[in-house]
Amino acid sequence: MNNQLSLYIKNVTIYAEDRMIENGGLMIEEGRISKIFTDKEKPESYPSRFKILDGQGLNVVPGFIDGHIHGANGSDVMDATEEALDQIAKVLPKEGTTSFLATTITQSTENIERALRNVASYRNKDGFADIIGVHLEGPFIEPSKKGAQPIEHIKKPDIDLFERWQALSNNKIKTITMAPEHDEDGSFIRHLADAGVNVSAGHTGTDFAGMKEAVSRGVRQVTHLCNAMSGIHHRDIGVVGAAFLLEELRAELIADGIHVAPEMLQLIYENVGSERLILITDAMRAKCLQAGNYDLGGQNVFVDGIRAVLEDGTLAGSILKMGNGVKQMLKLDGVLFEDVIAMASMNPAKQIGVFDRKGSIKIGKDADLLVVDDQFTIKYTLCRGTIAYEGEE
Repeated sequence: MNNQLSLYIKNVTIYAEDRMIENGGLMIEEGRISKIFTDKEKPESYPSRFKILDGQGLNVVPGFIDGHIHGANGSDVMDATEEALDQIAKVLPKEGTTSFLATTITQSTENIERALRNVASYRNKDGFADIIGVHLEGPFIEPSKKGAQPIEHIKKPDIDLFERWQALSNNKIKTITMAPEHDEDGSFIRHLADAGVNVSAGHTGTDFAGMKEAVSRGVRQVTHLCNAMSGIHHRDIGVVGAAFLLEELRAELIADGIHVAPEMLQLIYENVGSERLILITDAMRAKCLQAGNYDLGGQNVFVDGIRAVLEDGTLAGSILKMGNGVKQMLKLDGVLFEDVIAMASMNPAKQIGVFDRKGSIKIGKDADLLVVDDQFTIKYTLCRGTIAYEGEE
């Protein structure tokens, strides 16, 4: 890989935070965006330290942020080793993901704590996607909506236990998925929200009234919309309906056409909109590998090359690549380039509090960038200024 501290990308359309710049250029120094040029402002010469990348009319967009991913490339966050996190982080730039939340699963206290300690001690590496925190999925969920979460390890909300885990993670738990109906007095949700944790309703059977109450207490997200939750019914619109109607909520979306049918993706986009949707993969260790049997939280998962399921047929995460999810959304009526940038980059950065340094193209921000064609095919991925992936011609 090319570990260049100084890079000039020219002849590109730049989808900057506040505008689109045609035939522009940008400079990267020490892993950050140092200058952005319009066509009229472009320099005629460059210092010798700069590597020149001619975009030849392609587009530059911010790198994707995956706020919900368990594993890839044969490894899982719950493996709790540096090597496992390396295996995940090094393969994600190929699909356009430049940073992610290492996502746990409902498991024994001991196993969760091992995973949290491992993330706490992990150091991001040049040319790899950045781990920007932890998504604690479970164990405070509703058993009847467990999905692929092991039922024997489900627990009631526990502030003391969460605080222990947050300390072990070195305050890296950014998002928690929990079932709000089990926090009867709202003290758990309020405690987390006051501490700045992104509280997401998921693996929940609560109704619409329960979601309105949860939002009043501090819930601001819905986990993998439509999956493992109460759906829309004509007598109660449930959690899915809450995501449609309550403006305080952003909603994760697995856009693989399996977890949510393409027609439902269209309906969701038209009712929720690009400002409140967050594209995720919810991928497990089998992503990037061949069909076969794999482990997820101690459970056997069969992968046929299209989907990942437990022995009873329950969907068990995905093998979705973020770039493919973006392309799936671009097929929908009315979805523009700017919309998928919002859903895959800007919104997740805002939701977990890292928009000051990631999620958009702006001077001073990390140079997490993608050079893509008009179909969002990835030609280059840059992670903090390092060329981490170069696509084939």
